[in-house]
Amino acid sequence: MAGKAFVELRDVGKSYGNITALRGVSVTVRQAEVTCVLGDNGAGKSTLIKIISGLHRHDTGEYLVDGAPVSFGSPREALDRGIATVYQDLAVVPLMPVWRNFFLGSEPTRGWGPVRRLDVEGMRRTTDSELRKLGIELPDVDQPIGSLSGGQRQCVAIARAIHFGARVLILDEPTAAPGVKQSGVVLKYVAAARDAGLGVVFITHNPHHAFLVGDHFVVLRQGEVELNAPRAELTLDQLTHHMAGGSELETLRHELEAQP
Repeated sequence: MAGKAFVELRDVGKSYGNITALRGVSVTVRQAEVTCVLGDNGAGKSTLIKIISGLHRHDTGEYLVDGAPVSFGSPREALDRGIATVYQDLAVVPLMPVWRNFFLGSEPTRGWGPVRRLDVEGMRRTTDSELRKLGIELPDVDQPIGSLSGGQRQCVAIARAIHFGARVLILDEPTAAPGVKQSGVVLKYVAAARDAGLGVVFITHNPHHAFLVGDHFVVLRQGEVELNAPRAELTLDQLTHHMAGGSELETLRHELEAQP
């Protein structure tokens, strides 16, 4: 069951010069809930990610974390508040082992004073343990991460974000590249992240994937909200209908039926 609101966007707008990317967009990300944000190319999904993740500031409206207004100046500031983003093109070092990529940039050390060394064994154990918490079992965390499938790499990134304290996890099209089987693996761990108490923002253009794991759905169209509704109020057909154009399709249908 969803809990308190971690992140809220209220009537947020964003423009780039004369181009309006978002207009009056409201989204709430709650504890233990998957919020699916859907839309075609150019709908505003990327801009929404950039605002929540701290890459860009919004122009109008409010951005709140734990009920307090924020205006992040960088992704680092958002991460410090527990908001982590896993992009489709994962930033990994393919030839390094899984455990090195898991701790990349945050490597623990052992020793005293100026003489310190990497805690390699500790990183191996922690990586294996954190992956297993999500049900991810790799034969060897020493294998190069480049040898894993795209879906497996996405799952490692999810486990890493949880380990380093993420409360809100933004997933940018995590099932766009993997095949059918690997997409299923990713969706399983999206649900696992929700069950671990995270608020998940699942960005996708695939209503079928969204409906498998989503608790709340926001459909963007040309920078505006076409639909904002909980799962209980929707069917997959209705979600797909809104994805395909919603009210615009209805208008077009009536116009075509009215033609002689």
